Amino acid sequence: MALQFGRLLGLFMFCSVLIAGNGQLLSPNFYDRSCPDLLSIVQSEMRRAVAAESRMGASILRLFFHDCFVNGCDGSVLLDDIPWLFVGEKNAIPNARSLRGYEVIDGIKARVEAACAATVSCADILALAAREGTTLLGGPSWTVQLGRRDATTASLNAANTNLPPPNGTLDDLISLFVSKGFSAREMTTLSGAHTLGFSRCVSFRPHIYSDADIDPAFAAQRRQGCPVAAGIGDDNLAPLDPTSPAGFDNAYYQNLMLRRGLLRSDQELFNGGSQDSVVMTYSNNAAAFRVDFAAAMEKMGGMGPLTWPSGQIRLDCKRVN
Repeated sequence: MALQFGRLLGLFMFCSVLIAGNGQLLSPNFYDRSCPDLLSIVQSEMRRAVAAESRMGASILRLFFHDCFVNGCDGSVLLDDIPWLFVGEKNAIPNARSLRGYEVIDGIKARVEAACAATVSCADILALAAREGTTLLGGPSWTVQLGRRDATTASLNAANTNLPPPNGTLDDLISLFVSKGFSAREMTTLSGAHTLGFSRCVSFRPHIYSDADIDPAFAAQRRQGCPVAAGIGDDNLAPLDPTSPAGFDNAYYQNLMLRRGLLRSDQELFNGGSQDSVVMTYSNNAAAFRVDFAAAMEKMGGMGPLTWPSGQIRLDCKRVN
């Protein structure tokens, strides 16, 4: 217990410094006076979205992750291209035909603008929506620091180079996460987001046809919906966690121990390397996974936020003012 408290205290101190780095200090109470209905609006819209399609909770969580890992949590992933100014992140290789939920964030933004115009950033809305979507699917809650401002540009190249590839090796994954300020353990913790959601055939085809570290029966099952020929069935979906794809739990790690990781980058976490012990811990202790996941998500929310006077409060999440 003392070790866990020390870890959380250190995380709080790290996040406080990081969040304060751009000037204005973020706070979970940032909009209490300027937009007191913000949280209730986000919660009601996310309840509506997840009730219509449970997968949407995972999609918004992934949207937040892909925003934060590219130049920080600044809402840049939500921007449409401006041909004469920049080519954005939506059509980057990890995002095109894959990221979804933009319309949910746009709907929340419209309601927030009606309640408190030009006050709440798209980046903050996305951060709140990711937490609410996770809790609606049975996941833990965490403190969301608020007061970010929105980016006025985006980068296709940054998205192509800063997001973890589905076929990355363990060393690749650790190196990428360490470059973002996360430990190898935190990388394995955040990968547990794959307890929710689905992946496209094009992302898991190499693993189910070419790798030896996969349960043969599981591989055969996945091949039924993912033909070997590239370009055929690329968009066919399979659950990242076949045991409970619509519920937040620790089955993802249990599946890894059974060699049933859908992506090569998933199975790399339990493949005779440094993260085997972490996977075993989470496989046997769902409570530990929940605590660590919440802490890692709070830390991720502190990645390079824009604060006043940088950025702007976009009135439309798809375009700059």
